[in-house]
Amino acid sequence: MTIRIEPIPALESNYIWMIHDDHAAVLVDPGCAEVALSALKAHGISLTGILVTHHHADHIAGIPRLLEEYPVPVWGPADERIATLTHPLQEGDTVDLDSPKLTLEVMATPGHTSSHITFFNDTMIFCGDTLFSIGCGRLFEGTPAQMQNALDRIARLAPDALVYCGHEYTEANCAFALSVEPNNPALAQRAQAVAQLRANGQPTLPVTLGDELKTNPFLRTRLPSLIAAARQIDPDCGTTATEVFATLRALKDSR
Repeated sequence: MTIRIEPIPALESNYIWMIHDDHAAVLVDPGCAEVALSALKAHGISLTGILVTHHHADHIAGIPRLLEEYPVPVWGPADERIATLTHPLQEGDTVDLDSPKLTLEVMATPGHTSSHITFFNDTMIFCGDTLFSIGCGRLFEGTPAQMQNALDRIARLAPDALVYCGHEYTEANCAFALSVEPNNPALAQRAQAVAQLRANGQPTLPVTLGDELKTNPFLRTRLPSLIAAARQIDPDCGTTATEVFATLRALKDSR
């Protein structure tokens, strides 16, 4: 049976990802119950499970209400801040879903939070707030070295895999990326496409990992163009990927 993945817009910028077939769905990071329940009802399908990438309220606040309607398993990082968790996960674990039929691996990707995880297989990557299209998450609990490592690990996944991020931040991220890498033709093309999608009220996600590798400055911190950009921002910036990442992230945070 064909599996489909659809974004459910929630709150100000979140996407709840609904992985479903004709009969059942699994939700990723349901920060709002009402929109999720409406989507399930509109499709005439039931909820069979919930996947969580990290503990922030805009990714988990809808879970208690959803569990009132559907007492389903909740898979997520082993973090006591996720009170509804039934299946704590860590690096190297596997989630086998029966309906819809799907297997996802678990990767530890700390940086945005200390316990953040990413669900992935050869065709899909649910990365929460670690990787955004043309951007990455803020470092609320982790270090630049941790986030650089997390992004490096995601970057080594299948380039044709589709990236399902937790937020619709792509248009603003394109503006920042162009400011630090203005001569990247792939980025300019992506920015134009993103602007058209948003003007039409369409999501900019998912996007292939391969496209992100060509356009996302936070996945390109070893390239001479990004090293030069970081050193122009901060002449004392070193040339390691982590130092370049830290400089670029600090600049993004300041805007």
